[in-house]
Amino acid sequence: MQFLYLAIIFILGLLIFYYKLIYNSIRDRLRIYHYLSKFDGPLAFPLVGNLYLVNIFDISKLVDQVLNLAWYYCNKGCGIVQLWIGPVPMLAVVNPIHAKEILESNEVITKADEYEILFPWLGRGLLTSTGDKWRQRRKMLTPAFHFKVLNDFLSVHDYQAKVFLDQIKQFADSGEEVDLFPYIKRMALDIICETSMGATVDAQNNHDHQYVESVRRLSEIGFLWIIYPWLKIKPIWYLSGYGAEYDRHLKIVLDFTRNVIEEKWTEYQQYQLGAEKKDKRSMAFLDLLLQLRSEGLMNEEDIREEVDTFMFEGHDTTAASMGWTLWCMAHNPEIQEKVIEEVDRIFGGSDRDCTNEDLKQMKYLEKCLKESLRMFPPVPFFGRKVEKDVVIHGNFLPKGVRIILVPLVLQRNPLLFENPNVYDPENFSEEKMSNRHAYSDVPFSAGPRNCIGQKFAMMEEKAVISWFFRKYRIRANVAFEDAKILPEIIMKSSLGFPVTITHRMDNK
Repeated sequence: MQFLYLAIIFILGLLIFYYKLIYNSIRDRLRIYHYLSKFDGPLAFPLVGNLYLVNIFDISKLVDQVLNLAWYYCNKGCGIVQLWIGPVPMLAVVNPIHAKEILESNEVITKADEYEILFPWLGRGLLTSTGDKWRQRRKMLTPAFHFKVLNDFLSVHDYQAKVFLDQIKQFADSGEEVDLFPYIKRMALDIICETSMGATVDAQNNHDHQYVESVRRLSEIGFLWIIYPWLKIKPIWYLSGYGAEYDRHLKIVLDFTRNVIEEKWTEYQQYQLGAEKKDKRSMAFLDLLLQLRSEGLMNEEDIREEVDTFMFEGHDTTAASMGWTLWCMAHNPEIQEKVIEEVDRIFGGSDRDCTNEDLKQMKYLEKCLKESLRMFPPVPFFGRKVEKDVVIHGNFLPKGVRIILVPLVLQRNPLLFENPNVYDPENFSEEKMSNRHAYSDVPFSAGPRNCIGQKFAMMEEKAVISWFFRKYRIRANVAFEDAKILPEIIMKSSLGFPVTITHRMDNK
């Protein structure tokens, strides 16, 4: 009995000691409940919230379930929908008018807590930082994406594209079906390493390159951490085995980039430190970072954060985009032929390298790339955290709530796109684009936090895809819809991209 009294006194003591914290937490929670109740949304239950509406244990079905739920509220005329992901309050943006105000807001720029799994990997780099640090980094890094720099990368795109074509030639020779995705990923990694860091990795000739495998697993495990609330509890995270595996792959990735940075810094000190400073608008990514380090504006860890951010975003997203584009072409031979006609008109059957002028002439290929980005945006969602009360399009958004914008919801909305699940490059004709809201299509995000490397990505994808169709045709034996979207950190295909390649000379 004495023990019971002591326990009661101890609990009361804790309540008295933390009463203010407890009171404030309950008050803030009730405040969020109050303001979220003003938004339409599905019925939520304690602890699980709205998770009962989707099968989070079968990721291949998750996208269709989310889209069906979103379209229901789109048809009701909703712009923002309240959701509870477990106990976490969220507002999902389903209308381009509201998306514009969210993405253009300078008040709602902090990434949501769902990005925390990326912090050990990408640190507080451009993708994950906020406030003054993000603004300063954005301003400092923008020169690395000047057109003068990007044009210099064309030779890298050309060279690595030709290595890629050589890698897959054996399948065109044999007629054997091949999953193109691993080949595209290795090519994209070689391109980003050479362009951003001036380093040669040669992943295309080293199919067991550990960096590629580690990035793949980090993406897969990271997405599980996001959708399964219980994995955020550290003991469960490590008891599940995911924590230790994540740490192991994280070390491989970080060691890789740190070694490259250290080598380039040593080289920079030997050959450039003390030399006349270059125009930042003509410097490649890592060169710019090293000069900023020599000027005391960045330290070693700052550089590591940005290199890892650009390495990840610059190869996984472009690889996914190119893979989905070729998958769409494999199922649409008439569209493929139009691309081939355009490529032949530009290059005339020659094997010369691409120029910037060539890329500008690839009008139809650009529409094809934009359409695959519409149907299969590489980034599954954009998340923001409301750090202070804000009004967006007349809606009061309370501090503490998270905002989520799913590009796929906007970009496959039947109210915005006719036949949204059909691949149609003419969705990006001037006429159709002029008749719909600009924020109906945001694969690279938009506003102040838009993707800084989107021009780099489009140049790379145009160069590589045009090289592909200068040599090959492509077809698929697997149904288009059988490739389910897996919304990991990057949108991937459940099947990869199994296709059959043929030499163009064989089937004209």
